[in-house]
This record gives sequence, structure tokens and C-alpha cells, in this order.
Amino acid sequence: MAYRDLQHFIRRLEDKGELVRVKEPVSPVLEITEITDRVCKLYGPAILFENVPGFQMPVLMNAFGSYARMAMALEVPNLNSLGEEILAFIELETPDTLLKKLKIVPKLKRVSSAFPKMVNKGRCQEIVFRGDDVDLGRLPVLHCWPDDGGPFITLPLVFTKDPETGIRNVGMYRMQVFDKCTTGMHWHTHKGGAHHYRKAERMGKPLEVAVAIGADPATTYAATAPLPDNIDEIVFSGFLREEPVELVRCLTVDLEVPASSQIVLEGYVNPGERRTEGPFGDHTGYYSLADEYPVFHVTCMTMRRDAVYPATIVGQPPQEDCYMAKATERLFLPMIKKTLPELRDMNLPLEGVFHNLAFVSIDKRYPGHARKVINALWGLGQMMFCKIICVFDREVDVQDISQVLWRLGNNVDPRRDIVYTDGPVDALDHAAPLPHYGSKMGIDCTRKWPEEGFEREWPDVIEMDPEIRAKIDRIWPKLGLDKRR
Repeated sequence: MAYRDLQHFIRRLEDKGELVRVKEPVSPVLEITEITDRVCKLYGPAILFENVPGFQMPVLMNAFGSYARMAMALEVPNLNSLGEEILAFIELETPDTLLKKLKIVPKLKRVSSAFPKMVNKGRCQEIVFRGDDVDLGRLPVLHCWPDDGGPFITLPLVFTKDPETGIRNVGMYRMQVFDKCTTGMHWHTHKGGAHHYRKAERMGKPLEVAVAIGADPATTYAATAPLPDNIDEIVFSGFLREEPVELVRCLTVDLEVPASSQIVLEGYVNPGERRTEGPFGDHTGYYSLADEYPVFHVTCMTMRRDAVYPATIVGQPPQEDCYMAKATERLFLPMIKKTLPELRDMNLPLEGVFHNLAFVSIDKRYPGHARKVINALWGLGQMMFCKIICVFDREVDVQDISQVLWRLGNNVDPRRDIVYTDGPVDALDHAAPLPHYGSKMGIDCTRKWPEEGFEREWPDVIEMDPEIRAKIDRIWPKLGLDKRR
């Protein structure tokens, strides 16, 4: 059964021993970050700070911060099984026999349950503040790192509609709180919300915005997923949940938000209005610099009576967002394989902070195959941001960093095997010479073929005789060598 709301998820985390309640008074100014950062580095639990001085609601941190909790959030045994479900969904075909028709029924039922359901009332509107009563100071918004430009809302679901087509977008963009009723709107130029805003600017009219804080976990994750433009994040969430997301109409803007949300901010972004936002301690582990971004004006704030404020921190990995990124890696790998069937596996290591580094293994079939895969990956959605792509032969376990580095060091001739290109890079890439544009590198770490100009003999990998390995496996328990000093 899908989580009804964030409280339902919190109870499940606690039942599984995945959550610790902190009753000591802890400030949202730096202190919650310091505690959470230490817990993340220890691969520790989710934390519910129940005593935040000056505020009436608790703060939930690190709820997605492990592979186990990420799988719990999406209600799957493991993240790989989720990818297999997505693959079965996208391979849906027209049935031409009675047996195929019977097999397709469960898939059709799951697809039909993905579409959202409108409801007349939502718990997110139990308390309502309008106009001058709006005060973002009621929320325990975190000031995360010492040099941050101010407090930031770090886990918001930002709802907009295309001003021409009415198509919905849900994204997650940090929001610096400027005062009681305005925030920054940090949507990068490549994101859906920014696309809607540019259209509204050209039309010379404000863009209506609604921000949901604390939806159910699958919907929160869906807002971060790099979906194709034609896939609605709320429908995607419904597919993950196997139940429709219940939506309620906002009170002052023509938008709908998850009815079970903890807090909802309604308002608008004016065309042409900018304000300095940042710096912000970002997921790269560096501060992203202050820059000019649109301003969100909050005209209505609603919330539940029992609201919990969920937040996240980012910084040097590992952090909570790393596990959300690994879920995306596993979820979208089957889709990438539909375009590149030679792809065996992919690893976006935590240290690569999503967009800096990718290790992939392929079933190499012809000369130059690795270079073809490198360029194809740069042409796929948000893989365009990946600065370094390393391609290995199929037998290489790209999840094993030790094996990856061993193969990379041994198999690569730098002059021959490295390819460079220029193109779009992530907005947070501070090493790029220009904002949003820079260079990328692909490395062919595969075994080289004579057809690729390699005329020497490629050596075999050292391996033990299989019979000897089997014999030692049988006697190993008797040797007493498992004991560690």
C-alpha cells in the first residue's frame, strides 16, 4: 500500500529502526546541518528533530539517506528491482494472442492507477495564511553552511504550468528566503520550470507557482527525476506508488498540489524581476556563487495542523542526495539500454556528484564501439552534463571502484584513448570557463583490437586454475584463515 503521507513514512522508518528522534533543542541555523552531516558520513539513520527552538513543528532530515531507506521510500525490495519494473512498463506492446492479452492486464491496471485523482479537500489546507498574514518565518528553514546567503528551503516541489500548453512541470529547485513573503527561485536554464518562466517572460506576464513541501516520498523523489519532457512527474509518481496521487486545487493560483503535503506556498514570479541569490553550500562540496535569479512572491501559505518540515543538506559526499541519485541511476538504466542495448551496467559514483563521472561497461562488438557509446551517452537527456565517461569491457564490474581504477590504469594509452568535446555542462560546474558551457572527456578503457590500430599482443588477465580454486574453496573453512588480527 502506498504511503498516505510523510507521517506514514516516518512511522515506517521508525518501525524498521531507521529513524532516531532527537529531543534536545537544536537550532536550524548551522546546528541541524552539523549533526546531519556527521550522521551522513557515518551512514546513519534518518533524524527527526523534535525540539527546534522558536518553531512549532519538527524537522525531518536524512529520510532518504541510505540504499535501504531509498528502497523503502519507493516501496521496492531494492533499487535494481525498480529498474526491472520500469523496463517491463516501457516494453508494453500490443497483444496479438489471448495469452499476451492475459499477461498485459496487470500492466494496464498499474498504468491506469498512475493518473492523479482530484479531491475537494486536502489536509495541506487545514491552516491558511493569506496576504499580510503570510510569514515564512513560521517555518524552521535551515541556514545550512556558514557562508550561505541566508536560509534555504532545500526540499521543495515546485509546480508550474506551461503558459501556452498548460502542461504541468514539477521540479526541485532550492529557494533562498529573502523575507517573510519572498524567496529566490533557483531554477537552472536547462530545467522545466525555467522553460515555463522564459515563455511567460516573452509573453510579458507573471508565472503562477505553487510549492509543496513534504509530499509523500515517491512524489518527492519524482520531482528530482530527469524525466523526458512529455512525462508528467505526478503520473510518474502514481506509477511508482501503484496508486494515484491525490491532488487538491490551490486557493489563489490555477495549480494543483498533493493534498497530503505538509506545507504549500502559493504565489507568482514576475517577468524580468531578479535578485541576488546565494552563495549556497552545494552538492558539489563547494559553494555555488551568488548570482541573479527570479523572485518568488508568496501570496498564500497553507499547512497541516500536524505539519513536519522535511529538509535536506548537501555538501561533500556522501549526503542524502547521493542515494536519490543512485535511485535515478538504477531506475533509468533500463531506458538507456533501450537506446544502447550494448550497455551492460553503469555506475555514477557518489564522489562524482551525479554529473562529473560515469563508469559504464559494454558488450564491445566492433572497432571504435567505446567512442560511439561515449558520444551517444552525451546525447541522452541529462547525461549531457557528464564531464568524464569511462567505458569498459563487459566483464568489468563497474560497481567495484577498485577494479575500475585497476583497469583504467592498465588499459589506457592517454593519447590514443581519450576523446574531448565541448558542450553544455551543469550550472554548478565551477571549473568550466563559461557558465553552462565547457569541455568533456571520454576514456576508452576497453581492450584494444588490431582493427583499432593495436598491433601488439594484448596480455591475458591473471586468473587461477578453476579446479584449484574449487579445491581450495572446499578446504578453506578448515584453514582458520578467516580470523583477522
